[in-house]
Amino acid sequence: MSTTPIGSYRLFQKLHPISLLAQLTSRRATGCLRVYTGTVSWSIYLEDGKLTYASHSDKIFELLDSHLRRLSQQIPTLNSATRVQMRLMFETKNDTQSISNADYQAICWLVDQDYMTSQQAAILIEELAKEVLESFLALKEGSYEFNSETSLDELTKFCCLDLRLIVEHCQRQLRSRQTIPPSVTAGAGSQVVSTTKPTQTQPQPSMKVGQQLPKTNFNLLEDRNRAFSSTPVSKSIYTIACIDDSQTVLNSIKLFLEESTFSVVLINDPVKALMQILRSKPDLILLDVEMPNLDGYELCSLLRRHSQFKNTPIIMVTGRTGFIDRAKAKVVRASGYLTKPFTQSELLKMVFKHIG
Repeated sequence: MSTTPIGSYRLFQKLHPISLLAQLTSRRATGCLRVYTGTVSWSIYLEDGKLTYASHSDKIFELLDSHLRRLSQQIPTLNSATRVQMRLMFETKNDTQSISNADYQAICWLVDQDYMTSQQAAILIEELAKEVLESFLALKEGSYEFNSETSLDELTKFCCLDLRLIVEHCQRQLRSRQTIPPSVTAGAGSQVVSTTKPTQTQPQPSMKVGQQLPKTNFNLLEDRNRAFSSTPVSKSIYTIACIDDSQTVLNSIKLFLEESTFSVVLINDPVKALMQILRSKPDLILLDVEMPNLDGYELCSLLRRHSQFKNTPIIMVTGRTGFIDRAKAKVVRASGYLTKPFTQSELLKMVFKHIG
């Protein structure tokens, strides 16, 4: 077992994840353990020896989104529109524009905006921790450091979880998997499963610290059902006007824009569009470029002349991708340009870019 002090940092040594966690728990440490293996890192945040959050750098928003998607079955406000809006705000494409603890800040935002309750956030964090720590326990080598001060200190804490219980859960999961690759089995087995070598089982008593650890601040499991059944504060519904002579396109857009977040007004007659838009007062307009009797650019220009729609986002929807068409859109002061065919994700990103 490694005897290196927990606060030190060395490049690519043999790692004993259970030993590291046991030391932190028994010392009732507060701070962040960061472990690095090449291009991937793990961050484990603790307060008084209890886990407050865990994440890894590999596709963090895919992991968060998958858990939110499962929770959306019990929490309707976590629909695809909400999740896309969250990712637009917090997910970045490169390190130079990265947001510190972006995934945790995204969870805080979901709570602040009443898309989920604090107790639901605590349950989400527990489920994320189980998945993150399961991969962490399989590590065999890397480097690590422990910092007593973290950027999470200024953010809301939703829970303090018992590391021992989570580790035991991860151990059971690792043992039960029939399709674990040999390399992972070896990494987990020598530190998690094996009980034949005394030097490898020494961390186990440290994890069972019993009275040395404070009681968990939140009893998450006991109130799990009540947390999911609680009704979050309702959100405002955005009105989206869709103008297109194709009923198929209109139906697709309505299908893409979930009713829990959007009220969709479908308009397939461009000549009558102006009056219908005046009545519905939309937050955003999706406008087809190629329509009979009235060109989409002309209609956009008419709308911009009306005082009520001077600043309303208008998105031109078209199959044309040429420079001239985009230039026309700028001339009539269109807010954006959406090219057909488009996916639900592309539509939602465009919508929330302009009304979020």
